[in-house]
Amino acid sequence: MEPWEWPEGEWRGRVDRVRAGRSLKPAAWPGGARCAVALSFDSDHETNELRDGGNSIGRMSWGQYGARKGIPRILSILARESVPATFFVPAIAALLHPDEQRRVIAEGHEIGLHGWIHELNSVLPEAVERDLHFRAADQLEAITGVRAVGMRTPSWDFSPSTLKIQRELGLLYDSSLMADDDPYELEENGVPTGIVELPVEWIRDDAPYFNMDRFKGLRPHTPPPAVLDIFIREFDRAHEEGGLFLLTMHPHVIGYRSRIFIVEELIRHMKARGGCWFATHADVAGHCAAGLSGKASS
Repeated sequence: MEPWEWPEGEWRGRVDRVRAGRSLKPAAWPGGARCAVALSFDSDHETNELRDGGNSIGRMSWGQYGARKGIPRILSILARESVPATFFVPAIAALLHPDEQRRVIAEGHEIGLHGWIHELNSVLPEAVERDLHFRAADQLEAITGVRAVGMRTPSWDFSPSTLKIQRELGLLYDSSLMADDDPYELEENGVPTGIVELPVEWIRDDAPYFNMDRFKGLRPHTPPPAVLDIFIREFDRAHEEGGLFLLTMHPHVIGYRSRIFIVEELIRHMKARGGCWFATHADVAGHCAAGLSGKASS
């Protein structure tokens, strides 16, 4: 049947499979902060090429740049500013760069799940997707000594089975979907799951502004000061509304000499505004989840 021929049960069932439920935006952030700030870095490294079955030495060297130069620059800034962050890491990237993951944890940051090899969940059978996520969770724990409590699906590709698998993993939160600016509870077929969604958006992601493909017509390039302006405007409105500012970045994208200032100046701007709670995704999700029982009874 064509989509316009579907009975109501079909189109409504597809919409309701995974849905934004009640808002989990808290009445107050810790310490009386006006706004929560959750910075994240997707440490994809070489897996962008490996995921597609590719053998491009050039693209893999681009990914390696993220590990060799991007991560050290990012960690240096975070340490200097005393700002925690979350790093979402494919298991293969962690296996290629295990010392990096141990350093991230040792410096007080969080590592979250980001697939096995940056695979696309929506093209996988459910059993394969489940196996990869569980293997990834076990591998990251073996390397870091810490069990991940959150997931960002690779490329934000969320299959009809992903939420079910996240529940089996016992995760606290997901950060792959876009139904709100502020945290909310995920529902599966209309049933609250207790999993906190920390929503992402392409506007708050460095990759769309800077990435290119030299063999195709993909040539987006936004000047770094313009990207900083966009991120500042997103933060300023989140601050005004007392909500969450969540930013997605990539070491192999933001880590260059001409772009890393975006991270520095954004942090300085947020600190100058004041009233910011800088936290890992796990800490933000934990604070929001603490209000679930109260909201359920109110």
